[in-house]
Amino acid sequence: MKLNRQKQQAFTLMEMILAIGVATLTLLAATMVLFTSLHLQSDTAAITDAAGPMDNTVEYIKRDLAGCVTPTNGTSKVLSGGFRAGNGVVSQGISGAIQVEMCTTTGALSDRQPWAEIQRVAYGLKAPSDAGATGQDLYRYVVRNLLTFNQPEVEEQFLLSGVASLNVTCYDGATWQAAWDTTSTMSVNTNLPLAVKVQLKLAGNSRSEPIQIVVPIDAVARTNVIITSTSSN
Repeated sequence: MKLNRQKQQAFTLMEMILAIGVATLTLLAATMVLFTSLHLQSDTAAITDAAGPMDNTVEYIKRDLAGCVTPTNGTSKVLSGGFRAGNGVVSQGISGAIQVEMCTTTGALSDRQPWAEIQRVAYGLKAPSDAGATGQDLYRYVVRNLLTFNQPEVEEQFLLSGVASLNVTCYDGATWQAAWDTTSTMSVNTNLPLAVKVQLKLAGNSRSEPIQIVVPIDAVARTNVIITSTSSN
């Protein structure tokens, strides 16, 4: 009787095989969930890393355009700034053409640097150092010392790679203009545009829509000149 009771309490070979099969399926399911989670985490990190430089670029462009100071209209008031946009714009101290140049109040004030908050900022495209890379590199050029009589010291800040094109247009209240220049005494543009539209086209995908940034500019040139009028009786 005791021997028969022990045989009834033991697992059979079929039960052992069934238990091992169930455990194997459970481990496989858990492994698939783990690998799916790791793959999703990797994709999310890649998307986040790719969006970081673009977000920083958009933030720089918005801040610089929103802080534009009133133009000089061809005078020598360098701290009043100037605004130029269009293809083929050339700036002193910058090799190659730029798409937009402005004087803006985004300079960081510091006790260790004798510069004011007004700085000259330009945006332009350069060929990448890697010959196998697609598109061009977007740079932000900054000049802090606006009163120098020598060649200005230009700080180059790399922003974004893989850019196919950079297009800047200016709104005059009626239409979008492809070019704008307030630095010449003969220029018809004597004030800042009412808004600036920047379009960034990324390389590698011809069907993708360009990234568009529209920044309204709230700056009005003032004068202390007394305007007189004559009236006839």
